[in-house]
Amino acid sequence: MPEPRGYLALVLHAHLPFVRHPEQAAFLEEDWLFEAITECYLPLLSVFEGLERDGIPWKLTMSVTPTLAAMLADRLLAQRYVRHLEGLVALAEQEVRRTSTQAPFQRLARMYLEQFAKARRAFVDKYRMDLLSAWRKFQDAGRLEIMASAATHGYLPLMDPNRHAVRAQIAVGAESYRRTFGQNPIGFWLPECGYNPPDDRLLARYGIRYFITEAHGLLHARPNPRWGTLAPVYCPDSGVAAFARDLESSKQVWSATEGYPGDYDYREFYRDIGHDLDYEYLKPWLKGGVRKDTGIKYYRITGPTPDKQPYDPAAAQNKAAIHAGNFLFNRQRQVEYWQAQMERPPLIVAPYDAELFGHWWFEGPKWLDFLIRKIACDQNIIALTTPSEYLARFPKNEVAQPSMSSWGYKGYSEVWLAGANDWMYPHLLKAADRMVELADRFDSPDPIARRALNQAARELLLAQSSDWAFIMKSGTSVQYAERRAKDHLGRFQRLYEQLIAGQVDAQWLAGLEARDNLFPWIDYRVYRSDGATGMEAGEPAGSLALATL
Repeated sequence: MPEPRGYLALVLHAHLPFVRHPEQAAFLEEDWLFEAITECYLPLLSVFEGLERDGIPWKLTMSVTPTLAAMLADRLLAQRYVRHLEGLVALAEQEVRRTSTQAPFQRLARMYLEQFAKARRAFVDKYRMDLLSAWRKFQDAGRLEIMASAATHGYLPLMDPNRHAVRAQIAVGAESYRRTFGQNPIGFWLPECGYNPPDDRLLARYGIRYFITEAHGLLHARPNPRWGTLAPVYCPDSGVAAFARDLESSKQVWSATEGYPGDYDYREFYRDIGHDLDYEYLKPWLKGGVRKDTGIKYYRITGPTPDKQPYDPAAAQNKAAIHAGNFLFNRQRQVEYWQAQMERPPLIVAPYDAELFGHWWFEGPKWLDFLIRKIACDQNIIALTTPSEYLARFPKNEVAQPSMSSWGYKGYSEVWLAGANDWMYPHLLKAADRMVELADRFDSPDPIARRALNQAARELLLAQSSDWAFIMKSGTSVQYAERRAKDHLGRFQRLYEQLIAGQVDAQWLAGLEARDNLFPWIDYRVYRSDGATGMEAGEPAGSLALATL
């Protein structure tokens, strides 16, 4: 086939904070993971399977953060998810009976019953409760390019006062990728697209060849890149490539007022039977008696008023096909305009939160399926690619220093450093300094002290998650986010004091290890100030010393 006039790199960022509470039989915030599996990850895998079944050539890039990978690999959470699905199946069966005289709603109740039953069959029988292996299969087949990310999605620009803490987030993230996906990472998703100019040198140290930045990261680069966001640049000190988000393609999907997900035919996210129906009727399915979304939603967006009409899946699917065609048409015109001015095909990088597809935008996986099929079968102007494939095809690129940037509100750090969350940072920075102190002080600790040092590293990493600051700023689940940040900081401080005193409470430590159990292989020496982490690029997967647990 002739070379296309331009390329499109679709990038999905799959991330959730680490939420695991074995100390309680059921925990409300664990539903964040369960909803994402049912409404996003399983539907996306179904799209990928369908493309393979039909022989459709496709390419997609996807980040899977270490915290999400840890939860998906956790047996306790997998078992709780199955129990969650069984509860949804029972609720949907009850809804089928309740809506027997309401034809539009009963059709939808039956749709949800089939969706939940199908999700259970896929998760338990097809994937054997192992979605990571399902993604890895597509990676190994050359269809899905999976990117690494920072250990706990820490917002790196605000960690800059302690460069060892930034290094640890990157090093542990890269090692998590190697252990999860069986190869060294090529690309790296900077949490919140937060780029701080020194960080590309750390990425290079761990074998990373590219990252993605917000548009103004390149538009404000020095020198100013000739082609703006339509081609990558190499960072001058590291040689790592920076790809920028395309503003036009982002607006069509992300915009609250102009984006596709707001179309009146699409399902209304904010009308759920968990809030609409009688409390006593719902009580058997509510955790702790607290109203919550169930995933059973009977209405379409309809319009800007509270008056909502029943959801019509056929109409919504038709609209998804129309919007996929419109997105492709606009990208074709965009490519044709720039290709006439460039000496090579332009690249459009379109990154989105993966959870948008299916969770927030119920029709999102269908839209993606339609789009990929239209690109493969209905035209030859645009071809799908991945960042690493584009670099292999066009290895010569401009050298420029991207500017500090993020994809948060106003483009910098305002979301993660605001009046609602700024209290965290003196404590986080002090804890990071103390973690470096511990790593330098303890060279050959006894087994109990080593476990405590490794656990201190885990607690610090968990406290640094950007999700807690984001939730505090957004005003949702604020008490939970504050409690998590304070709990991890408090546990870290107690471990620090016990280690300095030489009196580690082994029983209490074991409880922490059982609860905050991600990265069982972590080595506290990743925080050493001399940089001798034992985790540099090129080492085989599993090169860290195993923690004694």
